[in-house]
Amino acid sequence: MKRRLLLLMPLAIFLLLLVFFYDGLKLDPSLVSSPLIGKPAPQFALTELYDPSVTISNADMKGEVWLLNVWASWCVSCRAEHPVLVDLARQRVVPVYGLNYKDQREDAIGWLKAFGNPYVSSLHDLDGRVGMDYGVYGVPETYVIDRQGIIRYKQIGPVTAKVLNENILPLVQQLKEERPS
Repeated sequence: MKRRLLLLMPLAIFLLLLVFFYDGLKLDPSLVSSPLIGKPAPQFALTELYDPSVTISNADMKGEVWLLNVWASWCVSCRAEHPVLVDLARQRVVPVYGLNYKDQREDAIGWLKAFGNPYVSSLHDLDGRVGMDYGVYGVPETYVIDRQGIIRYKQIGPVTAKVLNENILPLVQQLKEERPS
């Protein structure tokens, strides 16, 4: 009896692991919370994608609500979200800044010329250090940053029309209505 129980133990452990694995498949990776929510956005100073002689820092955006969209020309999901960002840029509801992540400058510029440029400015993060400071898991990722430079929302994965209309735009509107401190 004991011997039979010992033989069934590995099978029981395997089945338990299988249940946990199956349950994990139902989780939405875009719902992973960020430890940066509610904290100041990491400082950066990067060259502008189109003009490497221009350096832009997040201090330049202080006083306005803005989005930081992390993207790359090699990113398939970035291409899926791009029409949503182009449409958002046309509406001029909130400035969108790009963080071109681990990408060659020429490839990124060619990609924006081919698909449209929704960014007020796109910053070139060739080595990915700024992306790492922001806790980027992979591209695309989008951050809503308030007037004081605090990260208020993080979207992991593509921004869809649904995410934009249900999560991002209402938050942007709320942040714009708040009195500056």
